Amino acid sequence: MVHVIAEVRVKHGNVDEFIKIFKENVPLVRAEKGCIQYVPTVDVNADLPPQIMDENVVTIVEAWEGLEDLRAHLASPHMLAYREKVSGVVENVTIRVLREA
Repeated sequence: MVHVIAEVRVKHGNVDEFIKIFKENVPLVRAEKGCIQYVPTVDVNADLPPQIMDENVVTIVEAWEGLEDLRAHLASPHMLAYREKVSGVVENVTIRVLREA
């Protein structure tokens, strides 16, 4: 299993629009082979130092059965369409692909 933490920096004032578009795509992703988890998350203030809060970041938490499934996901037609839909509201995306240590 691999885990993915994708940090999406959204243009100021566009987080709600981004989440709406993202959630429209979730059922298609969840139906993909190998998808275990795929959920958008936002910061919640827990008063736990050294927590960093950023209202313009949506963190996507994913789990996939394997790297082949993740690669197929990234190349799927609905992901290509999703990236086009959010291109006007996203500033930057970074991802971390992780395995259990």
